[in-house]
This record gives sequence, structure tokens and C-alpha cells, in this order.
Amino acid sequence: MDRVAGAVRIAAGLSGDSVYRSDHRLGCGGALLTVSIKTVAETASTNADMKLLVEQGNAPEGFWLRAEQQVGGVGRLGRKWESPAGNLYCSTVVDIRPGDPSPSTLSFVTALAVHDMLKGQLGIGTPVVLKWPNDVLVNDAKICGILLERVKDKVVVGIGVNVVTAPELPDRATTSVHDANGQNGNDAAQVLDYLIPEFEKRLKQWRIFGVKSIFHDWQRAAHKQGTSLLVSGHDGKKIAGEYQGLNEDGALRLRKADGTLIVLHAGDVELDQRDAG
Repeated sequence: MDRVAGAVRIAAGLSGDSVYRSDHRLGCGGALLTVSIKTVAETASTNADMKLLVEQGNAPEGFWLRAEQQVGGVGRLGRKWESPAGNLYCSTVVDIRPGDPSPSTLSFVTALAVHDMLKGQLGIGTPVVLKWPNDVLVNDAKICGILLERVKDKVVVGIGVNVVTAPELPDRATTSVHDANGQNGNDAAQVLDYLIPEFEKRLKQWRIFGVKSIFHDWQRAAHKQGTSLLVSGHDGKKIAGEYQGLNEDGALRLRKADGTLIVLHAGDVELDQRDAG
């Protein structure tokens, strides 16, 4: 996509300098899809801004909002998302159409799109692994954050990718594109250029072939079955078990030490390192 300032004008009501870019391509069903990107220097949260645009009727599918820096980024469960300059912070919207799979399964679509993009950005053989529910790991370290929010008949999809720096987290290792591949000189705008077609591809797969196809590919990109996991619930209690794939609705299947197979629809997952070494 060519960088064209002022190509698309959308009354977003956002402050700060903006750059607009647009492209046209065939979307699902052969309809012409306009892909447009608005870049702002700084905002509190691209998801919050995108939700406002949806409320105003100014956020068509194919529109992306990118901020060079966020000052109020939010992750899953309301956690603060550190957003230093140089990394990718963006949001887009997906229309909820009749016959679409469950909107909640767009988290798997998004994780696969980020996975596919990173496989091209990192060196050959660099492990990129998906972890339930929507984590993307590189060399067992977190590199991405994904947040889905429903607004009217759309889903706002927020994506953060560590490109040049990896903010420290108290409970897990982190990495960035440049850390994992010292030869990669792409900036956040260029990484988004690679991400958008991967997202479009996976979204089209979700709509045409259904969520079963998405779950199949997600499980191929995830850690191996039998991997030891620790799952933390909202009450803080941890459940240990072996990963046994996904349920038909995308829930996590976990086999406990006593052989019991349980299905979890929510929770934070970490690789169980207690037996390592």
C-alpha cells in the first residue's frame, strides 16, 4: 500500500496530527473493500477511539487506526498495556454479519494473523507459538496483546505488537520483533502493512470456511498437546494440567493429574515450569 497523506478523510473527532492512507481490494464475497489507515501521534487508547467512531457511524470494516504512542492502553481484564513509542498500537473493526461464526472467536482469527505476520518478520526457525486464549509467544516470551470489544453490530479488534522494545511485565518474559531478529529494521507502520493482509486472509477464512477451520490452524500453531499448563481463574486459584486442544467452541481442554478432563472458558494460562530442568 502506498503512503498517501489525505487520501481518506474520516471525521474521527481525534486530536493531534493525522496521516491517512487508503487502498482498494476485493473482500469477502467479491465486494470491493476499502482499506484505510489513520495514524495519530498520540492517543489514550486506539480501542477507545475506535469505539467512539463506531458510535458515530464512522468506522467501516477495513478501517485501521494506529497511534505512534498510547498513554492509556488497556489489555485483557482491564490491565494496563505499556505503550512506549516505537511499538505497534492499532485497532480495526469487523462487521458482524448474518451467518458469521461467534464474534468471540475473532480472538483466534487475530492471533493467527499476528502469528502469520511474525513468521515473515522473524528469522527462519524462530519459534512463534500461540497460547490460549489469545497470546502470541516468540521464544516463549510475550510479544503481542489482543483485545476484542463489542460495539453495536461490530467488534473492535485492538492489537499491540512489540516492535522495537519489550516493556517488562512482572509475571512473564517479553520480547520484541527487533529483539528476536536483529536484522529486522521495520518500524511499526511497516509491521502494520504486513499485518493487514494476513488479518484479511484469516477473516475471509473465518467467514467462508467457518470457525472449525480457524481452530484447526490455531491448534497447529499452538504448543503441543500434552504441554503442562497452569491456568489461573478470576479467583486467583491455579489449576495444573496437560493441554488437550480446544473444545468445539474454542474453550481450553485440560487433563488434570488424576486423569479428569475439564473444559475452561476463561482464565490466564502460563506454561508450567515446575518440572523443567
